[in-house]
Parts: sequence; structure tokens; C-alpha cells
Amino acid sequence: MQLNNKKVYLVGGAVRDELLNRPVSDRDWVVIGVTPEMLIKQGYRQIGSDFPCFLHPETKDEYALARTEKKSGSGHTGFVCDFSPEVTLEEDLSRRDLTINAIAKTVEGEYVDPYGGREDLENRILRHVSDAFAEDPLRVLRVARFAARYAELGFTVHPSTLALMAQLVSSGELSELTPERVWKEMSRALTEPRPSEFFRVLRACGALSVLLPEVDCLFGVPQPPQHHPEIDTGDHVMMVVDIAKERFDSINITWAALMHDLGKGLTPEEEWPKHIRHEIKGVPLVEAVCERYKVPRDFKTLAMLVSEHHLRCHKLLEMRPKSIMRLLEALDAFRRPERVKYFAQACEADARGRLGLEDRDYPQSSLLIKCGEVGKDIDIKPLLDEGYQGLKLAEQIRRLRLGAIKRFMANYRKEILGK
Repeated sequence: MQLNNKKVYLVGGAVRDELLNRPVSDRDWVVIGVTPEMLIKQGYRQIGSDFPCFLHPETKDEYALARTEKKSGSGHTGFVCDFSPEVTLEEDLSRRDLTINAIAKTVEGEYVDPYGGREDLENRILRHVSDAFAEDPLRVLRVARFAARYAELGFTVHPSTLALMAQLVSSGELSELTPERVWKEMSRALTEPRPSEFFRVLRACGALSVLLPEVDCLFGVPQPPQHHPEIDTGDHVMMVVDIAKERFDSINITWAALMHDLGKGLTPEEEWPKHIRHEIKGVPLVEAVCERYKVPRDFKTLAMLVSEHHLRCHKLLEMRPKSIMRLLEALDAFRRPERVKYFAQACEADARGRLGLEDRDYPQSSLLIKCGEVGKDIDIKPLLDEGYQGLKLAEQIRRLRLGAIKRFMANYRKEILGK
């Protein structure tokens, strides 16, 4: 494809994923040797303010002018861009983060790969393009996210890149990232095939202790082997996160999975491997992390509830109907039934996130959801007809709900458990 006799190249993720035989959703193009005015004349619509980027008038693909960047300040946004027509394709590619993202392709199908990206794809290596990588602290999180995306394909971070990431951490520039930007990368990482790899890579370069010290300190903390054959709390949490993603694929559940055992980081060593009241102790930590990164309110609420009540869910088969009722009320189950499902699934991920127990049965999940349903589906019309109002009406509704749960649990224990 020619644009005013200047070359246009497909770049970035589209080229990378095509070479990996993965689906390509968005196509980004870079244009060499043109000015914004030349593109606008041909019907391209400019978007963004940091540097000229344009939407194709028909395909709506993004076309960006080739550019270079020079560090001008701290943090992720402290750069000055040069997008003059003299910037070459090789110069544009050199500013990219990883070699696998610095491959260009002509419309005719020829590759331009000055930094060895195709070889790193074949060798399953995540490697920085140049030392300019260390100018942008956000790249620490981006590399960790790519590691989570491609871990199942065997990709690992090159030691030299991990060293540059550690250098960025040591510089203190991670603190320059806005909470919103950190949360954006973390939340995207929770959607990748193996989110645990995101946190393990951050830990390997020292970033986890800066961004999520509450999670970092869980590694090396033992748990009772009869309940946790994997022993290490950090390893357990990573297993829970991956199972939550694999089985339920919902960001709020995966986030709750990450947060559920923060209280174990507060246990004094002399009490190990027991963690008395860790579920209660973890709630303020969960709240603090969520406030720090401005996590959406419903994510925060679910994570705090899972921290506080996950042990109760595990013991559901032994609980009396009154205790089940109190748990449902703590979840606000009758007004927010979807929360019961998310809570139960996060607890299921916790139960399965243990070495050798990944496929264990966990009837507590469906049982709690069903208890919530039978409690919600009571008929309150007779109560209204009898004139109940206010607190007295609420008391009667609670009585009916508890009765419905009692009957359901009695039938369950008789038919399923044979008791």
C-alpha cells in the first residue's frame, strides 16, 4: 500500500500475533515520511493529542506517524515526541518495548525486523529492544502482563530485561505511575490466561514489594500442610488466582482471589503455620489496597466479603440454617443475588487452589447459591395482606426466608448426604 508514494507498515501486536498464529483483532499501522496535513487531506481523522494518530476513512484502523521519543521528565508521560517526516521506520521501531513488538510488515508481506523479534518469538523470549526501555516505568507492568499472556506458550523474560526492570524499580520511578494506570495494567493482567505470572514476574524484579507489599509478603509464609499441601501462602494465592481465571473468567472474582488471604501476612512467626482470624485481619488490608488503586467499588466490596467470610463458605455443609442465613445477610444476598454467585465462585477457587486438590468437589458453591435463591423466592403477599409494615414486616420476611432455607437444607441432607 502506498500513501503519497510513502510506505505504510503494519506494526506491533497484529504482526506479533499473526506470527504466533493467534487471532488478530486490532491492526495498527505506521506511516513513514508524511505530515499530518497530508493524511488529513486524504480523509484520515486525527485522534489523540500526544502525537498524531489517525483513523483510516474506511477501515477505521489506526495510522500513526513514525516517531521517536526523548525522556524529558519522570514517570510514564515524561517524553517529547518527534514525528517529523525524516523519522525512519527503524527509529520508530527502536522506541518500542519488546523485540516481539518491534516487527513491521509491508502490505506485500515482507517483514522488517531490525531487532530480532522473529527469532525471539521462535525462542519464546520477552526481550527489551534497547536501553531506552528503562526510561518508562510502565514497561515493568507491561512486560509482566505479556508474561501472563504468553506463559502457556513457554515465554519467559530475558535476564537482561529483568535486570532493566529491577533497575527501574530501584530508581523509584514506579511511584510516579498514577493509581489509575497501575490498576489498568493489573486489571488487564487478571484477564490473561495465566495471571499469576504477572505477579511472579513483578516479584522477580522487586516491583511486587513496591506495588503490592501485602501480596509480596505472603511468599515464604507457611500454612498447615493438612489443608494446604503447597505449604507456601504466596504459592497458594497464585494457584487460586489462576483457577479463578480459568474456571470463572471474571475480573472481580480473580481480584477477590488475589486479595482473599492478605491477613496471613500479619500472622506472627511464632504462630505459624496457623493463622488465627486471618480472614478478619485481612479486611482492612483489602480495603487499603483497593483505595490505593481506586479499584471499582463492587470489586472492593466483593474482595472484602471474600476475605472476611471465605472460611464460613467452606464450612457450609456443617452450618445450621441460622448461620447460613446470617452469611447470606452479610452478603446482602436477597437484594444482590449476583454477589452470592461471585462470592461462592471465589471461595471455590480458594478451595481448589491447593496442590493436588485442583479438581476436588466443592458443593458449597452451588449450595450457597441455591440457599440464596430459596430465601429470595418467598411469597410476601400474605404478609402485606395481613397488614405487616416496617420492622414487623422485615421480621416476618426473615422468618419465612429462614424457614425456606431450613426446609431446603433438610431435604438436601436427606437426599444428597443421606442424613
